[in-house]
Amino acid sequence: MTGKVVSNKMNKAIVVEVVTPKMNTKYKKAVNTKKRYSVACTDSSTFTVGQSVEIISCRPISKTIHFKVVEL
Repeated sequence: MTGKVVSNKMNKAIVVEVVTPKMNTKYKKAVNTKKRYSVACTDSSTFTVGQSVEIISCRPISKTIHFKVVEL
């Protein structure tokens, strides 16, 4: 999945927001849905807010972190 960095205030993690277009079943209109994921990284200071990153699912690292950064 690809998304934008929303927060880099954690020590070894960042928050990424992924936008996916979905079709509304009743009105047949395209609607964007947003979801935020906590993502593990080696150093959060290398990422800036608004930067586009690619993430991948991995084993649970903590209670909320289940993704890793693949590339910028």
